[in-house]
Amino acid sequence: MRTDPFRELDRLTQQVFGPNGTTARPSAMLMDAWRDGDTFHVEFDLPGISQDSIDIDVERNVVTVRAERPPRASDAELLAAERPRGVFSRQLVLGDNLDTDRIEASYHEGVLALTIPVAEQAKPRKVEISGKREDQHAISA
Repeated sequence: MRTDPFRELDRLTQQVFGPNGTTARPSAMLMDAWRDGDTFHVEFDLPGISQDSIDIDVERNVVTVRAERPPRASDAELLAAERPRGVFSRQLVLGDNLDTDRIEASYHEGVLALTIPVAEQAKPRKVEISGKREDQHAISA
């Protein structure tokens, strides 16, 4: 099977510069995720994003976060454009052991924080043993 090096170069160029020769947006929001006891925490960096432009959807075990940073209104000459503009999103596929019905979200100083509790049925529990307990067996002589 032969490869076309120019097609590969074109694909890489579009990933870096976008299809119109403009700088491409990052494909994902920066995030941290960790577990603390019976709760999972996820934080997304969204500096300069209005809380009203953030949308969080949950479908089954997939959480989708969408945000929008509006384009600049000015026609001024742009010298640098490193901050993504427009709509961008990120999806998280959660395990069945998390309670997606009880996800909580907060937004403060450009950080969107999600807290996701572990589902009750996924928490470890003790199982009681029922029945007669035979401590000793009688030995007849």
